[in-house]
Amino acid sequence: MAKKSTAKKKTASKAKTTKQVTKVAKKDVIKKHSVHAKDTGSSQVQIALLTEQINSLSAHLESHPKDNHSRRGLIGLVGKRRQHLQYLKMKRPDEYEKVRDSLKLRK
Repeated sequence: MAKKSTAKKKTASKAKTTKQVTKVAKKDVIKKHSVHAKDTGSSQVQIALLTEQINSLSAHLESHPKDNHSRRGLIGLVGKRRQHLQYLKMKRPDEYEKVRDSLKLRK
């Protein structure tokens, strides 16, 4: 007997995934928040990238409220961003204020 495949094929008409969207936006975010030309790892850039991912996941969760796996990932990203913000506030408070204002984050 031949087994029937129960897996459904994904359609190509679906919207771009969050990874594809963030690849395009990632360069813009890095360019906007970088300290120097080749900066990709400073706290300001990491906070901005995490904020971009958080906003993307938040939008996803509004349309898919039962997606608990993504919700757990969102909570992890928020924790990482909070740690980066605390570090920046401790080391360079003036940069912390600039990043917080430019990303419109609460205190």
